[in-house]
Amino acid sequence: MERHIRVLVAKPGLDGHDRGAKVVARALRDAGFEVIYTGLRQTPEQITEAALQEDVNVVALSLLSGAHNTLFPKVVNMVRGKGMNDVLVIGGGVIPDADIPGLKEAGVAAVFTPGTPTASIIDFIKANVK
Repeated sequence: MERHIRVLVAKPGLDGHDRGAKVVARALRDAGFEVIYTGLRQTPEQITEAALQEDVNVVALSLLSGAHNTLFPKVVNMVRGKGMNDVLVIGGGVIPDADIPGLKEAGVAAVFTPGTPTASIIDFIKANVK
């Protein structure tokens, strides 16, 4: 029996562009995941609370504004602070390659940049959800 995976797709910060997040959300839904989309301009606190309330397996953050080095680690820390230690946190968006190692050190399990096939995101989630 396949696991039922719940994914929260979130847009932290002031970023107002969500086409990529919606494309990923739809691909995840089509792959059989249950997807909750938070909408634009969410605070780390709102994202963390939604993850807790929705009992998700994955928090998928999408950011284009350049604030990923601040917002992604803050979400990871808040999620862990609420005891969600088994929740996979991934990120995506326009993120320079040089920033990815620091994000991973901060607890972001994977970072997907523009052009990543959605199948790669799906496979990563399936392989890493506990």
